[in-house]
Amino acid sequence: MAAPPGTCCFFVEKKKRFCKMVVGKGKRFCGEHATMESSSSRTVCPLDPRHTVAAERLGQHLKKCNSRDKPKPVYYVENVNAGDDEDETEPQVSLGEVSRSELESLVDKLKTAAEGLQWDVEDRVLSHPVFQDELRNPKNGGSAHKHLKQQSSILGHLAELDLLRRGRCFVEFGAGRGKLSHWIYEALKPCGDPDSGDDLQLLLVERCSTRFKVDGKHQGGPVRFQRLQVDIQHLDLSKARPQQYQNLPVVGVGKHLCGAATDLALRCLFGRPGPRTETERPAKPPGPGADPETVTGPDLVLGLAVALCCHHRCEWRHYTGQQFFLQRGLGPADFSAFCRMSSWATCGLRPTSRDGPLLDPDDRRRDEEEHEPVEEADAENGFLSPAERQWVGRLCKLLIDAGRRHFLQTRGFASRLSHYVDLDLTLENVLLTAVPSSPGPDPAPGPGPGPDPAPGPGPGERPAD
Repeated sequence: MAAPPGTCCFFVEKKKRFCKMVVGKGKRFCGEHATMESSSSRTVCPLDPRHTVAAERLGQHLKKCNSRDKPKPVYYVENVNAGDDEDETEPQVSLGEVSRSELESLVDKLKTAAEGLQWDVEDRVLSHPVFQDELRNPKNGGSAHKHLKQQSSILGHLAELDLLRRGRCFVEFGAGRGKLSHWIYEALKPCGDPDSGDDLQLLLVERCSTRFKVDGKHQGGPVRFQRLQVDIQHLDLSKARPQQYQNLPVVGVGKHLCGAATDLALRCLFGRPGPRTETERPAKPPGPGADPETVTGPDLVLGLAVALCCHHRCEWRHYTGQQFFLQRGLGPADFSAFCRMSSWATCGLRPTSRDGPLLDPDDRRRDEEEHEPVEEADAENGFLSPAERQWVGRLCKLLIDAGRRHFLQTRGFASRLSHYVDLDLTLENVLLTAVPSSPGPDPAPGPGPGPDPAPGPGPGERPAD
């Protein structure tokens, strides 16, 4: 093969084709691959070998290369929300290497661990009036409507919990382009003094550089939009807020906070003590079993609403429900296996050779905010029917989320799981909400003694039609 005339002669092995960049007159290679020329004066960047630079300008380039070490912001505290370094290293369990007997044992463990727990996942598809015009806009296609309906329901839940008010600092974890924060601002814009922004702040936490950010259009206005480009694992929230916003209580939000990011966000909000000054209100008593030295008082964090996603990407070190698992005789290996099995809850909804199409392909299409689960050729083939597989996957997700709810309960918060949108809109349709527990004799709702989970088909049992 030969490169097309006028294009680079460098063969890109990964793509099995020649580079498509145009070359200069009399040249065989483009600027990036000019080092292939024997007389080239370009050299590979020592900070990032994926690009080259003119040798005589290497010194200047190293000072401004995007791959150089940059000063860390004041709110960057390495591994502040990561969990205990001394935790046992999580074994990576591959279901493709698990025998049928081992898989049966895992399913038995799962069912035993779920006994006596209260599952109150209810269908609560809400909406907010601020979305009415946008949902009727014919310019929005199917993908746009899909996200608008999810955002509308999240804001509906925030309003129902009395969290959608001014006088708050909303922290959007995994913000991406920042659309959820944008709609929170739009919902609160008519309230209060339009010339004052000291009673509302929006922090957008995203570890990656993002194009077409929605919050860019709000810069310079009365409301403070602040984007924090940092991994949640390293975010010390108490150091991220300007002085004028320090007294605003915090509300955590997130749309499809993937895998371990949910646990990191919970640790960021509730896992470490908040600032204590003479001017702040005294912390409310912590929940049952909580250590008062390690609790962020409910007077500082008012609540959260997070759409859960991708349980198969959770990690034991970051997981907030470790104590919950250990109390049930489960360890890191069981957690890893249940994480892998949790993907069955969504894989099972796809059409197979034995099933008809259950969901329209356009409705199942994931975009950059929703990630495909990992499918494996495992021992469940021939052991679990598609309906049983889905049920086991949902039970894995509920058990993992029960550990998170237990963590919130020990911090003095009552939590709830809700199906906040219909399943045909997104397969990841569970919203975790939490508000401070009400004082009184009634215990905080959450995992604890109560009715058994709704019965489902076990291995070898015929699922209900």
